[in-house]
Amino acid sequence: MIKANNPELKSWILVPENSDFPIQNLPFGVVKTADLTPFVATRIGDKVIDLRNLFQFGYLNNLGFVLADFDNEFLNSLMKHGKVVTRNLRNRLSELFDSNCSELKQNDVHVHEVLFDINEVEMCMPVQIGDYTDFYSSKEHATNVGMMFRDPANALLPNWLWIPVGYHGRASSVILSGQNIHRPKGQIKPVPTEDPIYAPSRQVDFELEMAFVTYDGKPLGDSIKTAEAEDYIFGMCLFNDWSARDIQAWEYVPLGPFLAKNFASSISSWIVTLDALEPYAVETTKQEPKVLSYLEFEGKKSYDIHLQVAIEPENSNETVICNSNFKYMYWNMAQQLAHHTVNGCNVRCGDLMGSGTISGPTEDSYGSMLELAWKGTKPLKMNDGSERKFILDGDTVIMRGHSEANGVRIGFGEVKAKILPAK
Repeated sequence: MIKANNPELKSWILVPENSDFPIQNLPFGVVKTADLTPFVATRIGDKVIDLRNLFQFGYLNNLGFVLADFDNEFLNSLMKHGKVVTRNLRNRLSELFDSNCSELKQNDVHVHEVLFDINEVEMCMPVQIGDYTDFYSSKEHATNVGMMFRDPANALLPNWLWIPVGYHGRASSVILSGQNIHRPKGQIKPVPTEDPIYAPSRQVDFELEMAFVTYDGKPLGDSIKTAEAEDYIFGMCLFNDWSARDIQAWEYVPLGPFLAKNFASSISSWIVTLDALEPYAVETTKQEPKVLSYLEFEGKKSYDIHLQVAIEPENSNETVICNSNFKYMYWNMAQQLAHHTVNGCNVRCGDLMGSGTISGPTEDSYGSMLELAWKGTKPLKMNDGSERKFILDGDTVIMRGHSEANGVRIGFGEVKAKILPAK
C-alpha cells in the first residue's frame, strides 16, 4: 500500500464531512494571493498548504527537490522529477499532516505561514500544457453518435473496437475552471439542402470527460507499454471539452474536429495523483474482439469515479442532468498512452490527454446534451421550468467527480464555466 493512501489516516486539519479533500487525497495545484506570487500547493479540507514555504522551512528536505519546484507558476518542474519522487513527496505530506504527528503542528509560526483558507487564494492553471490529445473511448457515446448520424445497425465505425481513436487538439485554448466562454462562430448548415452560413453556433454542447497529465515520456522513436503506462501518468482532472455540434457536423469530413472543438476546453484546478486513485481501481469493461498485442494489459486499469453534470441557468438554481462514471470507458488510460506512443510519438511532461465523452448505459448517464436531448428531439426540463436542447447564453455548466471506498471519499472539486453571447 502507498503510505499516503492508508484509510485509517486522520489529519490535524479539520476536514468537513463529504469533502473531496481528506488527507488521503493530497492533490497538487497552483495558487496565488493578493500579496503572493503563484506557488505550488496541496489541499486538505478547506485549507490550502503552501509547499513553497513548507520547503523553505525545511520540512521537505532530502526528497530531491529545489525551491524552484515549488516557487513556480506551474507543476511541470515538480513533475519533471518523475513518479518515485512525487510519490515520496505525497507520502511525506501525509506524514506531516497526520493527526499523530506534531512536527509541524506544534510550530504555530510555521503553521500560520503554511496554511491558507481556500477563500484566501486564487486558483491558477496548474500545468503548462505542451500538447493536448483527445480520445473517443466511450463505447456508449460512440454508439449513440453513430446511431444519430449514421446507420443505426452499424453505429460504430470499423476501426473503433480495434484502436483507441483520438485526435490532436489545441493546447492554447485549454482554460481553467471559472473562466467564461463566448459562444463560438463559424460555418453552419442549418438547412441540409442549402448553402452553409456564417453565424454563431446554435448547438453549443458540453462533453463530460476526464483528462490525465503526463510525466516526461520516452525519447522519440520509443513506445510506452501498457504495463508501464501508469509510471508516466502524474494525475487526473475533470475536463469539459466544449463542442459546437453544428459547426462540427459541417466541418468534420474528412479530417475530423477543428473549429467545433478548439474554442475552449475547461479543466478543474486540482490534479489528483494516480497514486491517490489506486484504491479505486476496477476492472476494465470486457473488450471484444481480443485486442492486438500492444494493447493487452494485466490488472485493474480503470477507476471507479462518480461523475455529475449540472446546468445552472442565469438567475436560477442548478439542475443535475447527468450521473455517470469513469469506469464505463471502453479503452483505459494505459491503452490510450500505449497507442499514442506505439508509433514512436514522444509525450512530454505536462501533456494533457482527454478521455473523450463519458457516457454510461442509461439515458441519465449520457455525457453530452447531444445524447441527453437526443439531437434536440427530447428537450431537458430545468428546475425553473425552462427547457434545453443545447446550452444557452447565460448557462453555467458544472461538472463534479469523486471516488469512495473503505470509508474514504476523494474528489476533484468541480469544473465550471458560463457561456456568454458571441462577440
